[in-house]
Amino acid sequence: MHKHLNNVTTLKYSEENCIGCGLCVLVCPHRVFEIQNNKVRIIDRNRCMECGACANNCVAKAITVKAGVGCAAAVIKGWISGAEPSCDCSGDCC
Repeated sequence: MHKHLNNVTTLKYSEENCIGCGLCVLVCPHRVFEIQNNKVRIIDRNRCMECGACANNCVAKAITVKAGVGCAAAVIKGWISGAEPSCDCSGDCC
């Protein structure tokens, strides 16, 4: 399982708003979430690639993420080029 840059994801989760439907668990390609005691729990925030699938499918609006921001793109570009990833957030997220 690939991890992305540590502690930079824009992923936010509100357990209070979560209804435990599990759609985020089903659609997340990197297994960021799991269901525990009828609520979603974030297993590893650093796995998030900010694709937005979880937020787009969250009927309770318990999850938000800025899909398509620079960090995930930087990691993918780094994998392809062999260079060290840099999201160039200029302090906004890193």
